[in-house]
Amino acid sequence: MLKNKKTQSQCEKILIHLQAGKSINPIQALNLYGCFRLGARIYDLKKAGFEIDSRLIHENGVQYAEYSMRGEN
Repeated sequence: MLKNKKTQSQCEKILIHLQAGKSINPIQALNLYGCFRLGARIYDLKKAGFEIDSRLIHENGVQYAEYSMRGEN
């Protein structure tokens, strides 16, 4: 399913983060896991069957997505 080990590793780290009840946004993904393409990793996780919610955040004129596991904050 996943293209390479780096992609797989990022997905695993992001999944653990989400399963711990934490939300994640693109800046956190970059700083914590070196992931430049959080949306793509979320897509991979959703395709693998994980239920992940997204919401748009509008802050200081900037819009970005924040992701969390369903049923979590």
